[in-house]
Amino acid sequence: MSKKIVAIDMDDTICHLIPKAIHYHNLLYPDLPLTMEQIVSFDLSGIWHPSCSENIFFGRPGLFEELEIFDEYTVEEIRRMTADFDVIIVTAARPASVPEKWNWLQKHLPFIPFENFFVAKRKYLLDFDLLIDDGPHNLIAAKQAGKHTIMIPRPWNAQVQEDFILKDSWDGMTELVRTILA
Repeated sequence: MSKKIVAIDMDDTICHLIPKAIHYHNLLYPDLPLTMEQIVSFDLSGIWHPSCSENIFFGRPGLFEELEIFDEYTVEEIRRMTADFDVIIVTAARPASVPEKWNWLQKHLPFIPFENFFVAKRKYLLDFDLLIDDGPHNLIAAKQAGKHTIMIPRPWNAQVQEDFILKDSWDGMTELVRTILA
């Protein structure tokens, strides 16, 4: 019998991308500092500095290798999950950031094999039983496709949080996944 598949997003789900990108934005543009609370959608063009761009905000070389782990429970919970489920990491990525993301995974989650690392913006096209993500577009599409979901609450998904199971820490995530997929 094959294991059920748990798909886990990377950015702002198992590591903190937006806080690090904000940090570098604010170093470059101290006259227009950003905060997490201002990030209420995935379209940042209206709030970042006029000289900033998506390439500047997310394209800093090495950015994805220096991201902090989500919380102190993340690594152990994902490791525990791999005992019962086929855990895949699914991340949207620009081609230049793929090696950085893989390097980050090898440093923090070396037990995730290469064949379980997927780069996909339209995650709902993949076969999985449950998606853990912060992106409302990913979670809505997965739910519409009949998949189970767990949302990591963030300011940019506040408007749809009532439609999802929320988990703001990785503490106890494996038990929650087991309960949902039982």
